[in-house]
Amino acid sequence: MKRTVLAGLSALALFAAGQAYGQGAGVGVNVGPVGVGAGVTLAPEQRTHIKQYVTREKVAPVTVKERLAVGTRVPADVELRSAPADWGPSVTKYRYVYSNNQVYLVEPSSREVVQVIE
Repeated sequence: MKRTVLAGLSALALFAAGQAYGQGAGVGVNVGPVGVGAGVTLAPEQRTHIKQYVTREKVAPVTVKERLAVGTRVPADVELRSAPADWGPSVTKYRYVYSNNQVYLVEPSSREVVQVIE
């Protein structure tokens, strides 16, 4: 009986430690369910820089009929823009869409939204 309880507690401790480790990885905010946007971690300053870029460069917003959110797919008729190099190496592999005063980072191969910057 003790061995079973001890084994159960050990397994629970390992699971909890793994969850805590995953939450503390990186600096900034990682939005989205597990598997969606994995590795997209943006510091608050980086998010501000991206939003300022879109405003400063007067990027024309696009109209998207569907509601975009992390995990949704951007329709094929919506043009994806390349992320500028000064957004950082963790971001340049993505494309973006500017719509409804928000920047959506998009995985180009799947057209899936991986991050929303308000």
